[in-house]
Amino acid sequence: MAEGLLDVLGGGRFRAFSAGSHPTGVVNPYAIEQLRTIGYPRPEDPSLRSKSWDEFAAPGATTMDFVFTVCDNAAGEVCPIWPGNPVTAHWGFPDPAAVEGDDAAKRRAFTIAFNQIRHRVQLFCSLPLDALDHLAIKREVDLIGRPETLAS
Repeated sequence: MAEGLLDVLGGGRFRAFSAGSHPTGVVNPYAIEQLRTIGYPRPEDPSLRSKSWDEFAAPGATTMDFVFTVCDNAAGEVCPIWPGNPVTAHWGFPDPAAVEGDDAAKRRAFTIAFNQIRHRVQLFCSLPLDALDHLAIKREVDLIGRPETLAS
């Protein structure tokens, strides 16, 4: 969902990729449903797939400028060493895919996570990145990830 949100809300300023430590191999249909709500132009595109973060840490991988971990359980994991020294931050959310229950409960979990990610992506997209140095950008993306950011 973060990949699609940054693609749409970033207005072409960013090339986003989403990956995880334990990919399932398929994009969750509730995530696809959420992406459709913002007019994401390619929810069935094969590049939108469940990917391992290992492919972005391998030699010759695309160099990232920013890496944001979003799952609460990712905060406790050891992340790969990312090529190119990207700005990193943890923007934790409960994993909506871990929610048990009926379709309505799962859909609600994805809607909540999607809206929280959207809020943080909007804040990120509003940063004057060209006017900030590396340390200032790091400070700002860390602030965006603080829990109280979602309360505002």
